[in-house]
Amino acid sequence: MVRKTKRNLLVIGSGALFALGLAVSGMTQPAKVVGFLDVSGDWDPSLAFVMLGAVGVYLSVYRGLVARRAAPLYADRFSIPTGSQIDARLLGGAAIFGVGWGLSGFCPGPALVSLGAGTPSALWFVPAMVIGMLFYNRWGRAPRGSDG
Repeated sequence: MVRKTKRNLLVIGSGALFALGLAVSGMTQPAKVVGFLDVSGDWDPSLAFVMLGAVGVYLSVYRGLVARRAAPLYADRFSIPTGSQIDARLLGGAAIFGVGWGLSGFCPGPALVSLGAGTPSALWFVPAMVIGMLFYNRWGRAPRGSDG
C-alpha cells in the first residue's frame, strides 16, 4: 500500500511539474506555437529553446539514470520502444499530428493543461482529439503481432 501511494504521488508530482513547464514555456498558447511553426512569416524561435532544453534534460536523465538501472523504481521494467521501421503508418500519423498541431496550435499535453485552465479553444480541441483517439482504437490499430 505504501509503495502504491508513493508511486501515485510521484505520478501526480511529475504531471504537475510537466503541466507547469508547459505553461511557463508558452506551449499552452496556440498563437505562440503557430508563430513558431510559421517559418516563412513572423517566425517566433523561442519554442526551439524549449525543445532544446527538454532534449537536454531527457538525454541527461536517460544516460544518468535509465541506462544505469536494471528497472525503474515503481515498475518491473523500462518501456523503451524497440521499433525502428519507418513506414506509411508512421509517416501518415506524423503528418496528421503535424497538420493538427499547425492548424490548432495544440498537441495533446498542452491541450489537456489548457483544458484544465479553461481555455476556450481547448474546450473544442480536446473532445475532437478524444474522438480521433477512439476512431483510431476502433479502426486504425495495426494487426496483432505487427511491429506498429
